[in-house]
Amino acid sequence: MLDTQNHTMNDLFSQLGLGASDEAVEHFIDSHHLAAGECLADAPFWSRSQALFLREAVQDDADWAEIVDQLDARLRHPDRAVSTPLIHH
Repeated sequence: MLDTQNHTMNDLFSQLGLGASDEAVEHFIDSHHLAAGECLADAPFWSRSQALFLREAVQDDADWAEIVDQLDARLRHPDRAVSTPLIHH
């Protein structure tokens, strides 16, 4: 059976071994940015295991792919992030 759970940004940060509170997530996004054309998984601020997880999530279209794509977008345009709660049900 496929896991069709909808992951939150907080879940993703927890999976990556990062602080997963709303404040920790926002601080990370405010202090890390992707250069134009830079692949999310290739950013210098990820550990090797974090980069592998992010790359596989997108390549395998895993259940994490949607939230990984959202993180990618927020790291490219943090000033344009939608002001919505991080936890979605």
